[in-house]
Amino acid sequence: MDSENDEIHVRLIEDLRHKLESIIKVEETLIYLHFITQERKERISQKLKAEGNASAATLLISEVVEKPHTQGWFRAFVDALRQGGSVLAVDYLLNPPDPETEAENDYCVKLIQLLAPSLVDMKTVEVCNHCFSKGLITAADKERILAETRNNGNRSGASELLSRIVRCRPGWISDFQEVLRLTEHKELYELTGGSTECVKPSKCVAIVFPLNLCYPLLCFADLSEPPAAETAGTTSGDSEETEISLRDYQMEVARPALEGENIIICLPTGSGKTRVAVYITQKHLDSRRAKGEPGKVVVLVNKIPLVEQHFSTEFTPFLKPKYKVEKVSGDSQLKISFTKIVEKNDIIICTAQILENFLERADSGEDDGVTLSDLSLIIIDECHHTQKGGVYNHIMMRYLKQKHKNIKLKKEQKKPVLLPQILGLTASPGVGGANTLSKAEEHILRICANLDASKIMTRSLGGDKKVQRKSILAVEPRKEDPFGRVIKTIMNAIHEHVLLSPTCDLGSQNYEQWAVQKERQAAKEGDQKVRVCAEYLRRYNEGLILSNTIRMCDALSYLNKFHEEQIKKKTTPDEEENIQITETERFLFNLFKEKKEELEKLAKDPTYENDSLSKLRSKILQEFSSRKEARGIIFTRTRHSAITLSQWIQENPKFADIGVKPSHVIGGGDQSDTKPMTAAEQKDVLKKFRTGELNLLIATTVAEEGLDIPACNFVIRYGHVTNEIAMIQSQGRGRADDSTYTVVDVKNTGVAEKESVNEYREQMMNKAIQKIKALNEKDYNKQITEFQIQAIMEERVRQVRQKKKAVKDESPSALEFSCRNCSQKICSGEDIQVIENMHKVNVTQQFRKLFIQRENVSLQERRLDYETNGVIACRGCGQTWGSMMMYRGIDLPCLHVKNFVVSINGKKHSNYSKWSDLPVKFPAFDYIEHTSQMVQSSDDEETE
Repeated sequence: MDSENDEIHVRLIEDLRHKLESIIKVEETLIYLHFITQERKERISQKLKAEGNASAATLLISEVVEKPHTQGWFRAFVDALRQGGSVLAVDYLLNPPDPETEAENDYCVKLIQLLAPSLVDMKTVEVCNHCFSKGLITAADKERILAETRNNGNRSGASELLSRIVRCRPGWISDFQEVLRLTEHKELYELTGGSTECVKPSKCVAIVFPLNLCYPLLCFADLSEPPAAETAGTTSGDSEETEISLRDYQMEVARPALEGENIIICLPTGSGKTRVAVYITQKHLDSRRAKGEPGKVVVLVNKIPLVEQHFSTEFTPFLKPKYKVEKVSGDSQLKISFTKIVEKNDIIICTAQILENFLERADSGEDDGVTLSDLSLIIIDECHHTQKGGVYNHIMMRYLKQKHKNIKLKKEQKKPVLLPQILGLTASPGVGGANTLSKAEEHILRICANLDASKIMTRSLGGDKKVQRKSILAVEPRKEDPFGRVIKTIMNAIHEHVLLSPTCDLGSQNYEQWAVQKERQAAKEGDQKVRVCAEYLRRYNEGLILSNTIRMCDALSYLNKFHEEQIKKKTTPDEEENIQITETERFLFNLFKEKKEELEKLAKDPTYENDSLSKLRSKILQEFSSRKEARGIIFTRTRHSAITLSQWIQENPKFADIGVKPSHVIGGGDQSDTKPMTAAEQKDVLKKFRTGELNLLIATTVAEEGLDIPACNFVIRYGHVTNEIAMIQSQGRGRADDSTYTVVDVKNTGVAEKESVNEYREQMMNKAIQKIKALNEKDYNKQITEFQIQAIMEERVRQVRQKKKAVKDESPSALEFSCRNCSQKICSGEDIQVIENMHKVNVTQQFRKLFIQRENVSLQERRLDYETNGVIACRGCGQTWGSMMMYRGIDLPCLHVKNFVVSINGKKHSNYSKWSDLPVKFPAFDYIEHTSQMVQSSDDEETE
């Protein structure tokens, strides 16, 4: 009997296939189709993304009717359609409309299709809200329409709205016409057949269509492109603001903040934390405006690209023009007038350091600054950084001090100082390196205390949570590594040359730290032989690491470049005089020269490539060949490896054949030997990744946190694992359905073990959060108060130490500077002057005789009053000392302290990396006096 019913149901579905394909909402229905395997669901999802709803519906129906059938499959299919909002499809299967009603409905659908080019100019958000209130669309429909409007503009959102309305039960046209009338779309109302005399139309207008024309159903999304002027999230012309629609779990975590409480919102990457913050901002400002109170919101971020991202994609689309929104970052000219920016705007998005600088100005009274009482809400993005030493914590320490002063003021019946509401956002507070649950709990409570949070709000995403497949790919040790053996032979020869005995493995991070320590010690002691060898050993060690991570030819290229730079240091630009080459330097040059040919030969032999690269190659090929549209991120340790991995993929035709389009994205700081990426370059790469022009990013940790990177369906951590926060955030980049997260092990990195530890710490963190949430209010507040008082006391101690450090009580004459390489005495501290409180220059004639100048295009940098366009180096040994800068038309040698050994009252120091660490205040550069001397000197020469 069951088989007979199955045949009847299959025939019914097949007879209605053409109609069902046009009215089933595939994405929503697929969630509830539990009798279809995950693999088949994935194929349907890929079809949906690649070819649209109609094609996906065709495949879905084929999967549903395919034999063998499970018991109750037809009822399950109908239930899935109903739960997914495809009620018209349910009607056709259980209680089909009569022919007259069906024909009238088809006419209405065709009418909307023909009028779509005009209808897409509607005020989408307003129409969407009215359609939802009338039951024309579901909550899921509304969310999708609003998302489409935000991401691709008003017209695209309108197309999405139309495609969903026509899937409603017959009779929807009259409700839709009523919506157009209520939203004051008079022309569109009349265009669809609405009567100018009727209050509410009752049925679809009769339109005669030629019978020989084919009307493909539901193709609204292709009828129009949004105008170039429209940006993501904006609405059409006269709409005041885009309505913010939150999911239930988002509203749940936002609720305490809407009631004015300080909270931390902890939600996974990609779950809409920033959207919740925008909603809270809107309600906060609306509430204060309604009460006649001033409202001022500052959104703090810890990276410059995040300023533009939050401004363009989140706060501006939803809150302008009702509220004034402005952005300020370290590379913005607006930072000099930050106080005015705060006065004139309702919402300011800025890097945290800018706010801290202007809070400090207000405290010191040296200039117009900003006070906490000027603000009514501070939103702190990536708030897990609110810990010791961080700029977030400096800002919050000001808050906590004033909070506890306010308690005293209230006891004295004095008026307290108003403080802003605090909202923290994070994907993971981490455990702070804790090894026990109690320590993890303490770490999270300290963050809560630092942010004065009354609650930490979390929510399991339940059905919304993406299931991510995770794997760790172990690597086989090389059976033979002749390339690495040659490099180790070179390193051991250097060890013997200077009698060094390292206690750690060559090609490890520990060895690198050992080599750095040896270099500093030798520089301090003036031992040029050991210092130079230690620097070479560090570079060879990096070459070994690279050969275990990327191709041998990339490692050889790195070593070649280093040696070419060292040889270049030994010649002057005009090549008229050679700089002295020591016996040790000659030994090092010859050592590499002797082994170079052998290394070149080995680097060309793919037999000896590392297994990690093979595993990575296989994984990339698998992801791109098994998915219709693959999009992924590979995280790696260094900028150099990110760039070279990108080049490797670009040069391999196998990757191009399956459509891999890679690029790298790295940080913008200058702490590395590799040229950094500017904010504009980062933005350009991410834009191309978002539009599909690129589909694979190779990134350093810059892409782990915060940056708006579209949903990926695979994430690979390649030989680089840090802490549980980074693990959670990089996993969060894989937001697409059925995404994968893979860790590829690399020799001497121990990433597999570190990943296991991070997984344990993530579990520990979640348990700690639940324990904190289970605390009663009294116990929670007691612990928070204790941690706050402790933090305030520690901050006072820190400030005392900082003040002592800030006291520049040494005389410049107490300082002597020596070349880091050859130990030649260069100058006294009395010869150093400061430009713009930043650049340290030596303008004495004696100093100019000690250095040579070389061009360095990678160093070129231009500012308003100065530019740097070359390097200066020791005339005796070629060691780089700094850069030649042009300041207001004058060439001035600018020194970098890291290139010198500094002697203070006879005690040598080789570890200074910043001028601010020196206990001395140098005099300001006197531009007028210096130019006068130059003119006088020029006149004297002419007289002679």
